Amino acid sequence: MTRIIADISVSLDGFVTGPDAGPDNGLGTGGRPIHAWAFSDDPDDARIMRESTERSGAVILGRNLFDVVDGPQGWNDEVGYGAREAGRPAFFVVTSTPPASVRLTDLDWTFVTTGLPDAIAAARPHAEKAGGDVVLMGGGRLIGSALAAGLLDTLVLHLSPVVLGSGTPLFLSGPTRQLTQRSTVVTSTATHLTYDVG
Repeated sequence: MTRIIADISVSLDGFVTGPDAGPDNGLGTGGRPIHAWAFSDDPDDARIMRESTERSGAVILGRNLFDVVDGPQGWNDEVGYGAREAGRPAFFVVTSTPPASVRLTDLDWTFVTTGLPDAIAAARPHAEKAGGDVVLMGGGRLIGSALAAGLLDTLVLHLSPVVLGSGTPLFLSGPTRQLTQRSTVVTSTATHLTYDVG
């Protein structure tokens, strides 16, 4: 059965980017260590990255994150979805206005202007056809709002040992949510946490 999974890296103090994040500074000032695990040689980090990419039947992201990955400093032949893994799922971007052009034309992009629930509805058949899940890769506001709205089945956090002090927060105000911890994997670069969302 296709699940809706949020999968994101976060600092110890709850930020998914450092301050001043934008298209030319995607991870923000000082934010690069949040994603160190994705490029690690640790076998557990590599396994988690591989498993995350393999389960991605369709991927949802917000417009701010799209502008980063499609921007001039964004994804390329060496860096893309799944880092060194060769993931090519369909991508769904939640946005109020589709971009005038797309740089990464070799990827399957769909722009959904009617909100996250509609993006999930559009992505689900693609994920089912691919035999995978719908994965929300970010940004922080998108995943935080999905959790608050009760749209997630699973929350996967890659907790990086860095304190940023400010940046883009993952969790904003919202209703209390009780999560059930399913697994914890500790590596030299992150603590990988998986929760079922109740």
